[in-house]
Amino acid sequence: MLRTIDLRGRAHSPAELLAAVPRATAARAEALATAASLVADVAARGEHAIREQAERFDGAVGHDIRVPAAHLDDALAGLDPRVRAALEEAIARVRRASAAQVPPATVTELAPGARVHQRWQPVRRVGLYVPGGKAVYPSSVVMNVVPAQVAGVSEVALASPPQRAHGGRVHPVILAAARLLGVDEVYAMGGAGAIGAFAYGIESLALDPVDVVTGPGNNFVAAAKRAVAGVVGTDAEAGATEILIVADDSADPRLVAADLISQAEHDEQASAVLVTASPALAAAVSSEIAPRVAATRHAERVATALAGPQSAIVLVDDLAAATAFSNAYAPEHLELHLAEPDAAAFVHAGAVFVGPDSPVSLGDYLAGSNHVLPTGGQARYAAGLSAATFLRPQQVIEYDRVALAQVREAVVTLAQAEDLPAHGEAVQARFEAAAGFPA
Repeated sequence: MLRTIDLRGRAHSPAELLAAVPRATAARAEALATAASLVADVAARGEHAIREQAERFDGAVGHDIRVPAAHLDDALAGLDPRVRAALEEAIARVRRASAAQVPPATVTELAPGARVHQRWQPVRRVGLYVPGGKAVYPSSVVMNVVPAQVAGVSEVALASPPQRAHGGRVHPVILAAARLLGVDEVYAMGGAGAIGAFAYGIESLALDPVDVVTGPGNNFVAAAKRAVAGVVGTDAEAGATEILIVADDSADPRLVAADLISQAEHDEQASAVLVTASPALAAAVSSEIAPRVAATRHAERVATALAGPQSAIVLVDDLAAATAFSNAYAPEHLELHLAEPDAAAFVHAGAVFVGPDSPVSLGDYLAGSNHVLPTGGQARYAAGLSAATFLRPQQVIEYDRVALAQVREAVVTLAQAEDLPAHGEAVQARFEAAAGFPA
């Protein structure tokens, strides 16, 4: 079911490793073109485009796009108490971990009277996307909303696709999670169109444009973020999910197989990759996968994902080669099933799960970490969703006259060196007699 990529026998350059990484590149390219078109349609036609896209992709017609407060109240009232308890525990854990991501304000005194304040300002308004196609993700409500609240964002809007099975309403468990968190601006709209609506706003729905858009989704949602970049801020493109497992002979093939399948369950475009220097483990995992796939509820979806070009078992010569491959791949989720795991060596990953008792499923719900993570190799340069996503570092400069006088000559010298004399003159003006000070 999983193809094998054999990289044994010679060293590979970073470029060769990047070329060997299994990716569904054609699907991503197609998604970008489609998403850009859907976003442009929403920017041009607003609510009419959103309704046409809802009918086309979600089978929803005539529904309330802006969710009435009564729908949120009804959803929370009908929430299974066990689900509510689990969500409340997830909220508490993510809130504690997110609070640690907010840097403290600092003041640096460079000289007497010369101070630079470093502060972190939250953005004013955010649009948070929660997928709802093949599964229901109240956990993504938690992962989006809690960091924004911790950061101090004052306006939070949330969107999730309308559900045909619920009369065009957002799934009730998602609505209940939103109500638990105090979010009352919710929209029944999905996919790339929802991202476009957040970026450009829709006057007829009283939906104002946001400053930042975040949230996971399929490749079309991820591509839509690229299409609106520059209009609004976005988090990393959290597209179709990825898991890469680095394992050695000490690994339990049952657990490796179960974890690969758990992420393949999300979507037919999900990526599941095992990297190992052990042919015996590779064979054992392959043997475990088929019966486990057959026994799981979404067997067809899982089988499609595992058979796709984005999934594979990669054979390498040793742990160093496995580490190099993982860093080239830069997975969304990285699991280390190693006798002596060294997480510090794996520098490119959205999140790292160390040991057999730290599965990705834990991070999806209750680890306290955030599950909105960069995909498609973006973990080489981008971070997962956190409170920092909604914060802007801002510097406040405060010099008195004596402190400015100490650097006066240096400023003028550099201004002249850059042929920008008015820069220096602006400083000199503060020391002219006409300014009310002795020259």
